Amino acid sequence: MGKIQLIAGRGNPLFAQKISRHLKIPLTPVQIETFADGEIYVRIKKKVRDDDVFILQSLCSPVNENLMELLITIDALKRASAGRINVVTPYLCYGRQDRKVTSREPITAKLVADLITKAGADRLLAVDLHADQIQGFYDIPVDHLVGYPLFAEYLQKKNFQDVVIVAPDVGAVKKATKLAQLLHTPLAFADKRRQKHNQSEVTSIVGEVKNKTAVILDDMIDTGGTVCDVAKVLKDKGAREILICTTHALLNDNASEKLEKSPASKILYIDTINVAPEKKTKKMKELTLAPLLAKVIKRIHLGKSLGALFKWEEKEMAL
Repeated sequence: MGKIQLIAGRGNPLFAQKISRHLKIPLTPVQIETFADGEIYVRIKKKVRDDDVFILQSLCSPVNENLMELLITIDALKRASAGRINVVTPYLCYGRQDRKVTSREPITAKLVADLITKAGADRLLAVDLHADQIQGFYDIPVDHLVGYPLFAEYLQKKNFQDVVIVAPDVGAVKKATKLAQLLHTPLAFADKRRQKHNQSEVTSIVGEVKNKTAVILDDMIDTGGTVCDVAKVLKDKGAREILICTTHALLNDNASEKLEKSPASKILYIDTINVAPEKKTKKMKELTLAPLLAKVIKRIHLGKSLGALFKWEEKEMAL
């Protein structure tokens, strides 16, 4: 394998720059343009033959443009004879469409996997997939990183007392359980009933939350309805303080306004998606995954095991 190269897409250029600084490797120059009719043009402006190339591209809004840009970049690298094409997607789109719920629905997460694989990617590196089974949709190696250890580290440093970890729905229970094990705290979860897309109702909380610091853990905040509803119910149940932790801060529609008005005192999110300044509020605090992701990229390039980076998971101890 040749030398390592980093290519930044337009999905989250600030995060790509952080990775570049941590690895002390400059970003490979690339020309990306959008024509008047919406077509995307990509040209790699440096030799990549036989090199180990990492494309850094969050597939956030505008989702379809960023996805198409990624596919075109992969194709450009393949035709330039790159040695290995590694796709690094801090946020992978269409993760919520991972199964058929009603008849005549697509499984779009599988379609995206087929597109990325067929385009020519050799490896995928993602952060907090909406469903773990999405890894199985790919016929290439998938490295799946999680964000909750960053929240565990923050909560331990701040020394919050009487913490209870709250899963906002059944799908979040697994990760919430792991965070609770890391912090040696109890677990609670919300009973959520979804009427339709982006509309749900929280009916009750299972677990003891009265006079406790309730930490809601979710993989993403889209319109903010679910976590804000859970926060209100927790407040009604007597929680002393409420924090919201999310890996992917999509913050669509008026999510920021909802979060600011919610009973939560702090909203922690990870920099997998670049949050626009106008969407940030005083309650929000950003944590960065860049140092860990840079180490992962370096180990993949050198052919080293990634397990050594995650010994905390085996020991159930803090980072």
